Amino acid sequence: MNSAPPQLLPRDFEGLRALILARHESLPKRLAQVARFAVENPEDVALGTAASIAKAAHVQPSTLVRLAQTLGYQGFTDIQEVFRQRLKSRHSPYEERLAHAKAMIPEDASGAQVIATGVLGAAIESLDGALRNLNPEALETATSVLAAADTIYLLGQRRSYPATCYLGYIFGKLKMRAVVVGSALGNDEEVLHLARRNDAAISISFTPYASATVDWTRILADKDIPVIGITDSVFSPIARLSRAWLEVAESDFEGFRSLGATMALSVSLAIAAANKRRNG
Repeated sequence: MNSAPPQLLPRDFEGLRALILARHESLPKRLAQVARFAVENPEDVALGTAASIAKAAHVQPSTLVRLAQTLGYQGFTDIQEVFRQRLKSRHSPYEERLAHAKAMIPEDASGAQVIATGVLGAAIESLDGALRNLNPEALETATSVLAAADTIYLLGQRRSYPATCYLGYIFGKLKMRAVVVGSALGNDEEVLHLARRNDAAISISFTPYASATVDWTRILADKDIPVIGITDSVFSPIARLSRAWLEVAESDFEGFRSLGATMALSVSLAIAAANKRRNG
């Protein structure tokens, strides 16, 4: 088992996530399963017990220990401490603001007021999280790829589709050729097969990942066309197929998610790419 010396093992969440990403394809099935659960449910790992985490991940508690040791840590508590430190560092003034706003809602407030406060507050949390997790290196790579592309294919279905449509509008305003994939004609694969290596794509998908988006992304990746992903997890199939990917995890209110952070990050990519193209 190849592992780094203890002093070189990541002690922060981003480093641990990068380590898991680098190793996950070589992990046995059960270890990969719990690793995926941990990255996608960091709060549960930070706050849970070994028994509750294992139950939620559908593995035995001993699998948690095996994962930690396979990655080079002495035990699962070492990994859990990384997740707990992440939770402490994620405390945000926006969260305080949201809590304050909720506290200010009168008891006799209308249902509409409560819902609007909840949805807008979730959007604020999403934007705050996207800003905290913004990867400058991935952003620079994505901007360069898009700036150099002849045609940009925009991939996204279900709740991601509005973001791709808006990107199509923005790229048009910026005088950059873009194609929104996904139409009633049903000829999306034929359209994608027209793509050439001097083109690029933006693929947007969140769990549960739309199968059409994943399939379209794989078609382009197999043609060696660079894909820029916007997705929610290091284990996302979009992340694995992308030249560079940016993380967005939309918070929800009563199970409903806004697209605030997704829209903002998508638009910033388009504007940055146009600016880079214009300035050479």
